Amino acid sequence: MSGHSKWASIKHKKAAADSKRGAAFTKMIREITAQAKAGGGNPESNSGLRSAIDRAKGINMPLTNIENAIKKGTGELPGVTYEQVSFDAYGPGGVALYIVGLTDNKNRTTAEIRNLLAKKNGSLAGPGATSYLFSKKGFISVKKDKISEDALMEIALEAGAEDISSGKQYHEITCDINSLQPIKDALMAKKIPTETAEMTMLPSTTVRIVGADAKALMGLMEALEEHEDVQNVYANFDIPDEELDKIAEES
Repeated sequence: MSGHSKWASIKHKKAAADSKRGAAFTKMIREITAQAKAGGGNPESNSGLRSAIDRAKGINMPLTNIENAIKKGTGELPGVTYEQVSFDAYGPGGVALYIVGLTDNKNRTTAEIRNLLAKKNGSLAGPGATSYLFSKKGFISVKKDKISEDALMEIALEAGAEDISSGKQYHEITCDINSLQPIKDALMAKKIPTETAEMTMLPSTTVRIVGADAKALMGLMEALEEHEDVQNVYANFDIPDEELDKIAEES
């Protein structure tokens, strides 16, 4: 679990950086549009849209952009139609990858993802080869200096958390996807800030990697995340926090 929260934290910091902001906005507009098209434009009744809006606000996307993306999804404004795509793949060290994206041209995206994987010591796998390892969950991380584990456990379990663990820097909460918003609301009511709060795909097993494989994997994941059609990359790696810190500092 620590690997997941650490990568999420690194990824979100990169997305918030000025040099990445344009690409991050583009991805969020696509997701908001797709969520609005699939479940309607009201975030109160569309949890996927509500989550996307929260993340868009987290990277300081202007409200006008968010509103226009919703209107494109509901048909109030003209826009491109995107379809969801997913890819099963393997990365350095035999790490399983599950890549999810939105595209207006599935054949083009498939070819580009295949080529990117090949260049970065990864490979595309057949449908279902890795996706079975992942299950949809709500995931929240909170910095340890914001609240004690016991106090967090009392708040989160009452709001529907399934599991709580503590790593070097973060408390990590896992929950059913329907409990994500109630837990976020409960923490907000207590003025406890969250580092990560999102729907994710958590692996049932992990692969521990270090050294060159770990560095190569982080390079591959970052390259995949930067692809304009990729919304999320899920992986079952287990890399020590110290090694992730070192890789992050060098990148």
